[in-house]
Amino acid sequence: QVQLVESGGGLVQAGGSLKLSCAASGRTFTFSNYAMGWYRQAPGKQRELVAQTSTSGSTYYTDSVKGRFTISRDNAKNTVYLQMNSLKPEDTAVYYCNGRLLGTSDSWGQGTQVTVSS
Repeated sequence: QVQLVESGGGLVQAGGSLKLSCAASGRTFTFSNYAMGWYRQAPGKQRELVAQTSTSGSTYYTDSVKGRFTISRDNAKNTVYLQMNSLKPEDTAVYYCNGRLLGTSDSWGQGTQVTVSS
């Protein structure tokens, strides 16, 4: 299983930007074989998928972040990013990095808090 560590969260005013990073590590793994995603969970709400990038580089975004968030990956650095622009108070949540390899259980990071003030 791969270990995931998120960074880049913080407090920002509405309309601002943040860039989250998720670094993957492990004894034996090939990062490019993993679909990588960002989920978020706001207080009292279920965890939801925000964005995902496949092994081929295709991307998915939930409707509420389309046009504002961009997911990208650097396979040479074993890192996935989430660029978040035009942030809104409703984007406030703990953001989790997820790694998915076919036939195995998902890997999760510890989460990073994003707070958007109005």
